[in-house]
Amino acid sequence: MQAKPNILLILNDDMGYSDLGCYGGEIQTPSLDGLAADGVRFTQFYTTARCCPSRASLLTGLYPQQADVGHMMDDDGVDGYLGDLSPETVTIAEALKGAGYRTYMSGKWHVSRFIDGPAHNWPRQRGFDDYYGILTGAASYYQPRTLTRGNARIAPEGDGYYFTDAISDEAVRQIREHARDHSGKPFFQYVAYTAPHWPLHAFEEDIARYRGRFDAGWDVLRAERRERMIMQGIIDEGWPLTERDPRVLPWEDQPDKAWEVRRMEVYAAQVDRMDQGIGRIVSALKETGALENTLIGFLADNGGCAEELTADSAHFICDSPTQAGAMTTGDGRPVRYGNAPDIWPGGEDTYASYGVPWANVSNSPFRLYKHWVHEGGIATPLIVHWPAGIEARGVLRHQPGQLPDMMATFLDVAGAPYPAERDGHAVQPLEGYSLAPAFDDRPTEREVLYWEHEGNRAVRRGRWKLVCQFPRDWELYDIEADRTEMHDLASAHPEVVAELSALYECWAERCGVMPWEELLALRARRRGSYSV
Repeated sequence: MQAKPNILLILNDDMGYSDLGCYGGEIQTPSLDGLAADGVRFTQFYTTARCCPSRASLLTGLYPQQADVGHMMDDDGVDGYLGDLSPETVTIAEALKGAGYRTYMSGKWHVSRFIDGPAHNWPRQRGFDDYYGILTGAASYYQPRTLTRGNARIAPEGDGYYFTDAISDEAVRQIREHARDHSGKPFFQYVAYTAPHWPLHAFEEDIARYRGRFDAGWDVLRAERRERMIMQGIIDEGWPLTERDPRVLPWEDQPDKAWEVRRMEVYAAQVDRMDQGIGRIVSALKETGALENTLIGFLADNGGCAEELTADSAHFICDSPTQAGAMTTGDGRPVRYGNAPDIWPGGEDTYASYGVPWANVSNSPFRLYKHWVHEGGIATPLIVHWPAGIEARGVLRHQPGQLPDMMATFLDVAGAPYPAERDGHAVQPLEGYSLAPAFDDRPTEREVLYWEHEGNRAVRRGRWKLVCQFPRDWELYDIEADRTEMHDLASAHPEVVAELSALYECWAERCGVMPWEELLALRARRRGSYSV
């Protein structure tokens, strides 16, 4: 058997901390639950608060601004915010390829604004031997735009096309072709699902599996999730459930219960379909004899998404460079955009999201959502499964970590060096710390964690987390006693606020983080100059 492990990184999109069955949720995820039962679950792993900054950080082992993806896929004309991977970065695929690995990707890329070329930051140019997926962020599951194979734009193939299934099937193909053509060489595979990011698109057969499961409503479901998470050891019983979002009515007062339940049923079906595909991927690893020495890591890119779509969203989704949707279905029917009770989500002719109330459930028991850096926006499940390399089975690990640590971990277990340069450019130093010691329940070297997105800022060291919801003041929480961030201790511990805020400012300056108000002013000036 090859000495170096295969590495399979699975990332999904906009899923809350407690949606998986093995993290307390109602959704049926037997494939991921099985990996967790035979591996380890991390309870304090963190992403950034948004999809493309998370992907840039994950792929490069740096913080988003260091990778030039400090916000989204916009070119703001300033380092850190160019919407395109920096030439002074190296991806996991590039680093492992240099160590003898074959490299494969299936799914969502979303780390370059250049979706029609040039292709310098497309997957094939950033280390992947084989690529199938979309270059942008959100997409219709039935007719995804920017669908690409290698470097060529393609159209969805076959009747009944569904993007989640295609991602899984292409990953299976890559595993089997690797076993056939490159036996004995290790591989790195990155499988990046768009599920369960909006739009709410799912097959009726999957939706039917959840009929009645959410009829009790969000208030009951949030409380039930918390109890299951306590029983599983995921959270501490001393952490209270956060209050229902003030924009959301109590369930008994909600006038459109059937429609609201449908939204969550479709969302659950999207996660379910992804889990089915992960099961096929794991089966392919078994069939090819690769499962035993494959390190599988699964996580989400940020917390659940509270974005509510409207009829006006069609203009943004269809007309913007993101090309995330279409005005008609493949057979010519108009697509109805928005979250309204007269639009029953699920089919190709709809484009909706599950919105604030269900994101509040997904992120139970935590506060806030994607975009923000309170726990609801940045806490993610992390499942690691590696039979040949991890002796423990079905255990929890509470060591904190964040995205740059994934690359450090993969290089560590592969015995691969971190490159000093790429294509004549000096590469910025790796920011991550290997999680491998935590596999054996030993401490890692990470002491401080940092975040910034849209002016929402945070820094955590040990038990203390300093966090700001832009444009408000700093808040301070004792994460060991109060991870649901219910009791702000900033006024009681000004010395801790001063110490942690100083750490944050040093990090922000070193990593090129621009204050959000300054970035907004820069954008306004640039728009003004363009209109002259």
